[in-house]
Amino acid sequence: MNQLPLTDDTVIFGLLALCLGFVFYTSSIKRGFWKKFYTIIPAVLMCYVLPAVLTSVGLVSEENSNLYYVASRYLLPAALILMTLSIDLKAIINLGSKALIMFFTGTVGIIIGGPLAILVVSVFSPETVGGVGPDAVWRGLSTIAGSWIGGGANQAAMLEIFQYNPEKFGNMVLVDVFMANVWMALLLLGIGRSNKIDAWLKSDTSSIEALKTKVSEYTERIARVTSLRDLVMLLFFSFVGVGIAHFVGHHFSEFLQNNFEVIRNKQKALSSLGSKFLWMVVTATVIGIGLSFTKAKNYEGAGASKIGGMFIYILVATIGMKIDLGRVLENPGLLVIGFIWIAIHAGLLILVAKLIKAPYFFMAVGSQANVGGAASAPVVAAEFHPSLTSVGILLAVFGYVVGTAGAYICALLMEVASTV
Repeated sequence: MNQLPLTDDTVIFGLLALCLGFVFYTSSIKRGFWKKFYTIIPAVLMCYVLPAVLTSVGLVSEENSNLYYVASRYLLPAALILMTLSIDLKAIINLGSKALIMFFTGTVGIIIGGPLAILVVSVFSPETVGGVGPDAVWRGLSTIAGSWIGGGANQAAMLEIFQYNPEKFGNMVLVDVFMANVWMALLLLGIGRSNKIDAWLKSDTSSIEALKTKVSEYTERIARVTSLRDLVMLLFFSFVGVGIAHFVGHHFSEFLQNNFEVIRNKQKALSSLGSKFLWMVVTATVIGIGLSFTKAKNYEGAGASKIGGMFIYILVATIGMKIDLGRVLENPGLLVIGFIWIAIHAGLLILVAKLIKAPYFFMAVGSQANVGGAASAPVVAAEFHPSLTSVGILLAVFGYVVGTAGAYICALLMEVASTV
């Protein structure tokens, strides 16, 4: 009897865990074939592709699976809480105004880059930026905005809020991962020439040395061996927060829909403000920030963000199951949009860095805190000096905080640009 496609979520989840384990194990090998392979193919792309292969070859049935729902409604808000509970707003301010200016410059570059790219491409290829309903390209591009301002959690939030056709989501993942990694590669190449770049920018790098000392001391102070009590407390913080986020998200969205016609009318641009999912994500983020002002922030030393990161990768795998690899290159014009978009982001960063004489470190890490998120910003920061890794994490976590709002604004602008 034919048992395919598999429909048992327990078995399917085991296969997704197998995919993630395979990618993380092989990407940790620092020699031979796998080192060369992951130099060319980003590990995060493989976390999307392998689950997509399972669906595309008919091994599993995504349509009959509830794994994405569980990951997006339970693990996503938990990840947001765990990844923002350690944020130190005071420490971010103490990084200096130039660090924050470059971070927000990167954010603005993404917000305005999307609609500008749509306007440019629409001149010579209007069909590339067209589509109606769930197939509207701007809806798909909103997921890239979420990824490039915050990360996987914000990307999933945009996918859910704007309801882009999941069968075409593979196109957006391709643009997201390909352009983000090309830009990251260029930034890493620049690190080897950072002295020359800083000289051209006429920047003062003395503050970087002070950062190295301060961050090293902070990292050593909070690090500890994780205990069972730590893990249970992290379970407490995250999933009590998830329960609160669902409660607030449900009732606040109902309040808005019942009292505001502009939100109740699905044809209006602001109707997505009535999304229960949106307010669940916002509430979870607020809970995480609130915890950061308490002693709970010290649980970062017990691995809070690492557990949150694991939840995000489970979500990435469930999203990957939605991708039909046969349709990934259906719209190659999207790569042109992505190139123009990232070019605007890069150009704005270079311009502002030159104007305020910001060190290349702030420019590179500020950019990756947006585009690369928690997976890439620490990598770029560590290339400058290992003790600066947590600076990348700190700014990337801040990206998660502003990611949903920034991507939402960008999506509304792209909707307007696509109808001009």
